[in-house]
Amino acid sequence: MEGSSFRHGLAILLIILQFTTHIALSLADAPFHNRRNIEYIKFSCCSTTYPRLCYRSLSIYASKINTSPRLLVHTALNVTLKASKSTSRLLIKISRIHGLRPRVAAAMADCIELIGDSVDELQQSIGELVNIRRSNFSLTVSDIQTWVSAALTDEDTCMDGFAGRAMNGYAKAMVRKRIVKIAHLTSNALALINNYASSQSNLP
Repeated sequence: MEGSSFRHGLAILLIILQFTTHIALSLADAPFHNRRNIEYIKFSCCSTTYPRLCYRSLSIYASKINTSPRLLVHTALNVTLKASKSTSRLLIKISRIHGLRPRVAAAMADCIELIGDSVDELQQSIGELVNIRRSNFSLTVSDIQTWVSAALTDEDTCMDGFAGRAMNGYAKAMVRKRIVKIAHLTSNALALINNYASSQSNLP
């Protein structure tokens, strides 16, 4: 009985060892440019306020981003926009729950409007980025920074509406979880935009 258990345990150990070895070899055989792209994203995210979230949200797009600062910013804005739209849909669903306290319902209505504005501002930023050229770079980046900063302010204002213990409850917990995430994504996107602006302004 003991011998059988030992053999069974050994077999499982060998399977795990083979699996981990395969993963290690796969990583080692990854194309150089792919590793380079991932390292570029990791390095770029170090300048953001939430580097782990930055890397986690962008590294899956490494092959698309390559080592392009513009594509890095474009992807960061798109990731943030997608999360913001999802949050907006959730807020609308929560607002339809019967029995919300009047103050909570009012804060929720404000949030829906604010996150709607944030979505518009992020879309405007992406549209501006697509049309960026060397000739209009400084003006266009300034506009993008303004739009993304406004989106971040809207997200913070939404959260402020739920301040105080009187607002505690399911709605606040759900809103806070989602708004904090998109605010962090927006903050990271803004940091990457600022880096993009600095790097390009130093070009001859």
